[in-house]
Amino acid sequence: MDRRHFVRDLARLSALAATTPSLWRLRWRPAFAGDPFTLGVASGDPTASSVVLWTRLAPTPLDPLGGLGGERPVVRWELADDDKFSRIVKRGAATATPELAYSVHVDVGGLRPGRWYHYRFMSGDAVSETGRVCTAPDTHDQTPFSFTFLSCQHYEQGLYTALHHMSEEDVHLAVHLGDYIYETAAPAPGQMGNRVRAHVGPNIHTLDDYRQRYALYKSDPALRRAHAHYPWLLIWDDHEVDNNYANLINELPAQENEAVMRVRRAGAYQAWYEHQPVRLKPIAHGKSWTDYRIYRTLEWGPLARFYALDGRQYRTDQPCGDGSKAIPCDGYDAPGQTMLGAAQEQWLYNGLAHSHAQWQVLANQVVFSPPDEPPKAGDRVQMDNWHGYPAARDRALAAIATHAPGRTVVLTGDIHDNWVYDVRRGFDARDRPVIATEFVGTSISSGGDGSDTIARVTPAYLAANPSLKWANDRRGYVRCTVSESEWRADYRVVPFVSQPDAPVKTASSWRTERGQAGVQKI
Repeated sequence: MDRRHFVRDLARLSALAATTPSLWRLRWRPAFAGDPFTLGVASGDPTASSVVLWTRLAPTPLDPLGGLGGERPVVRWELADDDKFSRIVKRGAATATPELAYSVHVDVGGLRPGRWYHYRFMSGDAVSETGRVCTAPDTHDQTPFSFTFLSCQHYEQGLYTALHHMSEEDVHLAVHLGDYIYETAAPAPGQMGNRVRAHVGPNIHTLDDYRQRYALYKSDPALRRAHAHYPWLLIWDDHEVDNNYANLINELPAQENEAVMRVRRAGAYQAWYEHQPVRLKPIAHGKSWTDYRIYRTLEWGPLARFYALDGRQYRTDQPCGDGSKAIPCDGYDAPGQTMLGAAQEQWLYNGLAHSHAQWQVLANQVVFSPPDEPPKAGDRVQMDNWHGYPAARDRALAAIATHAPGRTVVLTGDIHDNWVYDVRRGFDARDRPVIATEFVGTSISSGGDGSDTIARVTPAYLAANPSLKWANDRRGYVRCTVSESEWRADYRVVPFVSQPDAPVKTASSWRTERGQAGVQKI
């Protein structure tokens, strides 16, 4: 909406409000009990000509509807070339509704490629903090770019110091790989244990529960700052619903059958949408959110295509009853096992086959690369990650080897550790060719302080698993710098999250060259 149209529509509404005073009071001049922008601002899913801007009105953030009682406030927004808003590029207005918890998603189009902008929201007399956002470059711009990727920010287990440092990185994008919230209950009185701070309320199951949990997490200043600093690309993992859930199968199916899980998942998916800056259409009011497609691509000029995957909603149940199980066991090597579901698998493979981007990037939830030694009878296998779905992983490896060898990078979260892997065409023999690289990033806070080493990753373990290059158990994030010919990954870690003010450092740096086999330490 340009200024001329905005003024015209404002004049029409003013004329209408003259005959209907309550319209102006309820929509254009809302009175809030406190700051309505307590949850901050965010942007996401940038293209070369558009970005999504997000906020949610919540003067009382831990109230499921933010302390707003059924009104429909108008939220105005501005996007400018400068942080003083002296050169407004776009402006407009949107209505915040109780059906979506007073969240606002604005898809701003008509922007210039490869540009930084500043944005803010206003409602009544309240003005939000200012956010920064950049558009993706056009299809001919080969300028190198940088981004961070992160996951697993358990509120109770650590402070978000890593997010504070991440917001100071000079990058264009953040990629969040899931476990944005955790569903677990607040500790009982006197049972804090090693928790740094506490959740509010019981184990969450309802839409209102999930709304309150997101509001608690987004009230953290470091998370708010990181969102305001640059655009994000987000996917979910399991804790946005329930630990290790698979499709409609709960972690404890004896306690929650599929009918109950269907309702729970709908509430979780809706609350995720309400709190994230995503270019995804909301489910129509009155319809179920149980089935909500989030897998999509993000193009960064000619350099990279990101495939934002959903490894939870469509997967078959974990074989062998989940957990770490000795093989052989029932269903472990069943050819019909799938991590992504048939439709998403085909979407991914078609994308790899037809994309001309220099780098193919799989934004993925759980660890893809297994140990080099093929598991033998009696070995234990983690069933929740790709190790438990060997037939599905073999199909993905075949697609990468056929369509994008030497230009595919897998980004992974979930396990609260840092790992660097060569990805081989198959893991049944050590002489299989290397076709891709996997960078596994640690958690922001989940798992507590951690350590510089992982007990089982001994020199003997590394010798037996040559595809694994490095591992580390500190908290932090990964900063990637991408050019036409090279991908660099810097593992940024903090020494502790149990106390404030931890410094950040680069624990290790790695590079992979496009068209060349193998990742190399810098």
